[in-house]
Amino acid sequence: MDKQQYMALSEFRFRLAQFLHFSESAARAEGITPAQYLLLLHLHGFEGRAWGTVGELAGRLQASHQGTAALVKRCERNGLVSKRRSRRDARCVEIHLTPKARDLVRRIARCHAQALSQMGEVFRAATAAGASLGSAPARAAAITRTKRASHAEA
Repeated sequence: MDKQQYMALSEFRFRLAQFLHFSESAARAEGITPAQYLLLLHLHGFEGRAWGTVGELAGRLQASHQGTAALVKRCERNGLVSKRRSRRDARCVEIHLTPKARDLVRRIARCHAQALSQMGEVFRAATAAGASLGSAPARAAAITRTKRASHAEA
């Protein structure tokens, strides 16, 4: 990697940290936690439907099933989500946004979209820096193999 690539990656990480701090502050300003905002955002962002399951949300949040179930319960107590048995499969519990949550997530997401629109050049520079190093999936697979091997040796 050359100096320009390091500079681009450094700037990207800096701006990403700034954005995450902004995001957390925006959620708190609306009276919810950053984790609650992310849960609401993911529910609103599911493709083709307006609900999700705890398992799906846990995957999107990169969190445990138990932790996500507790987060859903807190959101339900705060009037942000409702739970319903699926009409198609009674074993499935659907998590739905309430109208209050839809309004809340829209307000916060608008602020996020404005902040992201100002990061276009940073994204392009970071993408260019990564592209010059080769395939990201191949590198990620190699890193995973190396980690597994080192854990197996331990």
